[in-house]
Amino acid sequence: MESSRLFSTILFLYTIILSINSINCTENDNDLVTDQAALFVFGDSLFDVGNNNYINTTTRSNFFPYGQTFFKFPTGRVSDGRLITDFIAEKAWLPLIPPNLQPGNSNSQLTYGVNFASAGAGALVETFPGMVIDLGTQLNSFKNFVRSLKSALGDAEAKKIFSRAVYLFNIGGNDLVYPFVANSSLFQTNTKEKFVDFVIGNTTSVVEEVYKMGGRKFGFLNMGAYECAPAILILDPTNIGSCSKPIAELIDLYNNKFPDALRRLQRELSGFRYALHDYHTSLLERINNPSKYGFKEGKMGCCGSGSLRGINTCGNQMGKSYELCKNVTDYLFFDASHLTEKAHRQLADLIWSGRPNITGPYNLQALFELN
Repeated sequence: MESSRLFSTILFLYTIILSINSINCTENDNDLVTDQAALFVFGDSLFDVGNNNYINTTTRSNFFPYGQTFFKFPTGRVSDGRLITDFIAEKAWLPLIPPNLQPGNSNSQLTYGVNFASAGAGALVETFPGMVIDLGTQLNSFKNFVRSLKSALGDAEAKKIFSRAVYLFNIGGNDLVYPFVANSSLFQTNTKEKFVDFVIGNTTSVVEEVYKMGGRKFGFLNMGAYECAPAILILDPTNIGSCSKPIAELIDLYNNKFPDALRRLQRELSGFRYALHDYHTSLLERINNPSKYGFKEGKMGCCGSGSLRGINTCGNQMGKSYELCKNVTDYLFFDASHLTEKAHRQLADLIWSGRPNITGPYNLQALFELN
């Protein structure tokens, strides 16, 4: 156990050194070129490492107790510590991938990757409009970055970086939950099947755009078991603790359709390779059998208020008091909807090196090793 911790510490220090070296180097063409496959990240709060800190929104977590475990200060990550993407970067021998909107990002640093994710974001612009960076806007930011890097490196070297990179996506959960917490005309005027098709279609359209710009290796998570998150478990006051059947129905529709969409892309796009992690199974297993995975609580948040700490008041949000658990490592969920660092580490392991029945047809390790 101690040797494992020592190795993790050394590995993290290595990533920090990489970050410092990349920031301090002089930006000539040689400095900007890296042999490491970059990581570009798109998505929502599961992956947002701080982009929402820099937009006008209340959907933020840049205050205590977020960030308390690892960073010892709030970074904008919606967790007590690191996210899945932080662990993936570590496994790929990359520095921590910075948020796109972070001031002071240099081209030399960003050749290792950029994170465009935004907490609350959806594939649909109708999801939390005006409060988040939706997936289409994330794509536009990526396009701007591509132009910037081509200008700095030249087309040939930039093409090499984008073709070798891995593009990691997690999006759609907010789209499926939003109609149950706010009015959604798109949901109300379409069948459930058509609504899910819109979410998937917007996602695959962005993937195809990234492909056109040179992307070939993609990672995805299917829809997690959000129907059983603490915030959802208290939606029906007459049935506290029960997973939401209407949300589960939408998630099941999505998870049945999304793999077919990825197989279509693989047929139509030459060289397209992907990893799809069964996040729904991974999360539901831990919700229903927490002790099997080293947790004591699978349905209650560590931070929040009300039943199951399912009211998102963590960090005195909305000016309301909150409770904070004594030992965060006992908990699967940190707040009413988001996971702990411990959970993120476990999921990252499965995404990185999981067997084909849990992450396939490739896992992320295999994608990073592909030339």
